[in-house]
Formats: sequence, structure tokens, C-alpha cells
Amino acid sequence: MTESPPATDVLIVGSGAAGLTAALNLADRFRVTVLAKGALNEGSTAWAQGGIAAVLEPGDTFDNHVEDTMVAGAGLNDRDIVEFVVENAPAAIERLTQLGVPFATEGNALHLTREGGHSHRRIVHVADATGWAVQEALQRAAEAHPNITLVPDQVAIDLATSRHEQRYSGAGNVWGVYAVDRGTGRVNLYTARATILATGGAGRTYLFSTAPRGATGDGIAMAWRAGCRVSNMEMMQFHPTCLYNLEVKNFLITEAVRGEGGRLINPTTGKRFMSYYDAERMELAPRDVVARAIDAEIKRYGLDYVHLDISHQPPEFVKGHFPNIYEKLIGLGIDMTTQPIPVVPAQHYTCGGIVIDRDGRTDLPGLYAAGECTESGLHGANRLASNSLLECFVFGEACADHIATHWDSLPPVPVIRPWDESRVTDSDEEVVIKQNWTEIRRFMWNYVGIVRTTKRLERAQHRIQMLTGEVADYYGHFRVTPDLIELRNLLQTAELIVRSALHRHESRGLHYTLDYPETAAEAVDTVLVP
Repeated sequence: MTESPPATDVLIVGSGAAGLTAALNLADRFRVTVLAKGALNEGSTAWAQGGIAAVLEPGDTFDNHVEDTMVAGAGLNDRDIVEFVVENAPAAIERLTQLGVPFATEGNALHLTREGGHSHRRIVHVADATGWAVQEALQRAAEAHPNITLVPDQVAIDLATSRHEQRYSGAGNVWGVYAVDRGTGRVNLYTARATILATGGAGRTYLFSTAPRGATGDGIAMAWRAGCRVSNMEMMQFHPTCLYNLEVKNFLITEAVRGEGGRLINPTTGKRFMSYYDAERMELAPRDVVARAIDAEIKRYGLDYVHLDISHQPPEFVKGHFPNIYEKLIGLGIDMTTQPIPVVPAQHYTCGGIVIDRDGRTDLPGLYAAGECTESGLHGANRLASNSLLECFVFGEACADHIATHWDSLPPVPVIRPWDESRVTDSDEEVVIKQNWTEIRRFMWNYVGIVRTTKRLERAQHRIQMLTGEVADYYGHFRVTPDLIELRNLLQTAELIVRSALHRHESRGLHYTLDYPETAAEAVDTVLVP
């Protein structure tokens, strides 16, 4: 049975930085409904330790920030988009300050730290828990606004498009989403004249990831199935320094530890090793360079991890800059003021995604997208540290501005067919979902990881082809559950990543293949068309 919640003007799928920014920019004029997959604060925003990049320091310039972004992105970025985002960064920081985000200060100015790939100190932060502070401030403002309805525990299944109209118009519009309620198991139909996908990335496609549990590529997969192009899905960023601990998974050691002097050391030789891979930038090289260096050391010496050591800095300096990391590690028996931290790379950020323009528009009328589920042209072949939250604020606002400006041209919602469960039953084999989920994440890690080959990619593609029929059969015969929805989206996203990786016959940024180690003269996006 499909429920039809109260009508809304704008529907936003995702309650992180991009979604809530869009909601707050729309709510003075429109009724806005925001769907969260789980709790409102469970998305990637709250997990972001580092900070937000913005040109605020005397001597720094927009041109510097643009150039750093382009260099990190290996030239695959869209310069016009990079300039647009960078120039809007100081205003985004000002709005967050007005919302009550307690950014760290030094004297009367914001304290700025530096991270890998940046030529200047330009990272505003709240100690080492910036994302959590940003999420709290945005959520507090959204909860207080009478025109914003926040609905947790709604797992989006698919976009409601013209195909779902009672009388098919053939227009190709998007009218909202079907979503299953975690509490009741019922499928709800949420309709709106404009829909914004702010669903985050696809990190959980991989065995080791810093992404939260819900980062299963839902928005990307739904948009692709509805008819949107996706781009540069092969560009998966691996964070160089995830804590290696068998009890604690996915705990990120922020880039800022290296920005404040942390050194990478081979535990077997006791020596710093970044000089062999990037002698000029050392630990402050872009993430793809550092992740490949750590991967190479681990494989060459048969290590489980390498060491990240900041114990040469004064203890009070370390505790003051990284209080949350310090407390977490102390609880695990590691004192980072006197001991090195064991670290390994882990999937961290999805640089590709749904193709959008400067206004956040996708290929489908009525559908917008913002944040990690998109490919806006900002990140190119590798995201520069602390540009991710920034992208959420700028494009969340851009979506809202375009919707508000063009509201009168958005047609009213037609009658949409309810979700049909008349030919399905409850599953009696949940073990199938768990088995397939584990298999996808394992072969993606082994075959489509930091270093790739055509043979490994083809092996992954073969596994995906085998699983696709199995999952489609399962989906067609049983009632949807959150786990089944995520499995379907994981598999779809994995297929897009592998297909994109096989399409790129060069090594550029985050895509490094032993079969094509050189970088082509021209940077060209990998665009997949449904």
C-alpha cells in the first residue's frame, strides 16, 4: 500500500549540508519537505572532520584557490564552475557564522589551517569536528522554520517520473519519489513540482570506506534509472589516512594532521617515505598521490599499515588542534602526543556523479541535485581537501535560486500512480542480500581500488553482470526493504564505476591504471548516457 503524505512545493532527498542549505533558501516562499534516510544527522556532513576552504587570508587570492583546485583535479575540472564556487566561498562562511557555527578563531579573526594541495592557509574549522557543528546549526535552523517539514527514516526507492503518471504525458518530468518508511514498512509517495537530490556519495560500494553506513549511491542510481547522465564515476577518492584498528572501522584521521606537521613513516624502516613519491610536497601532496604512496609502501613491505606521527609537536598543540581525535585514540590506547598512529587508505569521496549545470539542474525537468551525488565540474579527477562542504553550500543555494526564479514555469503535479505491491511477497531469504552486499564491496576493493588494471576491471564487470540478474529477480519478486533498496543501488553504482574506469584509457588523478600509466594530452570527462 502506498501512502500519500501532504503535498509540498519542493521535495529534498537528503538532510545534510546541501539539502538543508537548499531548504533554508527556499522556505521563506515555499513549503519544503526534507527526507532523511535514517536520523536527520546520519549523513556524511556530520562526519566531516576537516573544514571548509575559503579565501580569507591577506595574501591569498581567488586565483590561488582556483589554481590549487585545478591542479588537484588534474585539469579535468570546469574552470568556470571552479571560479563560481571559489568566489562564493567567503559569503557561504559568513552565512554559516550567522547561523551560529562556532568556527575557531585566533585573536579577532577566524583561525585558518592548511591541508594537502592548498598553497595557503584557508581552511575554516571547528576544531576537528567541523561537519558536526555545521550539521547542528543547519538542522536547528530548519527545525525552527514553519515551512520546512523534516521526515526521518524514509528510504527512497525510485524517482516518480512521467512514466508513473496516471495519464502518461511523455514529458519526462520528475514529480518526487517513492520511499519506504523504516518504521512501518509502507511505501510513501512524496510529490512536488521540484525535487532536489542531495543524497551523498557511494562510498559503501567499497569494503573500506570512511563514509557513513547509508552512502550507497542512492541518488546517483535513481537518477541514472530515470534517464540522467552521469560523469567521471571512475574518480573515487581514497583518503590516505584512515585509522587501522580491527575493533574500530572507518575512523578518519583528518588531513589537517599532516597540514600541521604530521609525518608518514614506514614502521619497518622507521623512515619517512613521501620523499620517494613527491619530494617537493611530501605529506602535503594531493590525496591521490599520498594514497598511492601508502598503498605502494604497504604492498612493497607486506605491511598492514603505515605510521602517521605528529608526536614531535608540543602535546598542548596536538590536543588543542585535534581534541576529538586525541580522545578517540586515547580510548584505544594510543597517545598521539607520544606515539604514531597506524593508518591505511580507505575510500573517502565520490568525485563523479549526476551531471548538473551551474544552477544544479539535471537532464530531467523538475529534478535538481547538489553535493556529493553530483558531478558539477568542481572536483575534476580529484577533490581538493575541504572543497566538499563548500560545494554543498554553493550548489544548495544555486538550486534554490533557480527554483525560486523559475517557479511559474514549473508545471503542477499530475496524478501519480501508487506503488504496486500486488504481485510480490515478503522475502524468505534475507541472507541473499547480505551475501551479495559483501561480495560487491570485496571485489570492488580488490579489483577497482587505488591501483587498477584492465584485467581486474573486467573481472569486476563479470561479477556485476552475474549479480545483476540475481538482484533484479529478487527485486521483482519480493517486497522492498531498506537493505534490498541499498543492494540494488550499490550494484548499479558499482556498474557505473567499472564501466567508466574501463572507458578511460589513461591515468589521471584518482584513476590510476597500470595498463595506461601516462596522462593523455587532453582532459575529457567520462560521460555515460542511459
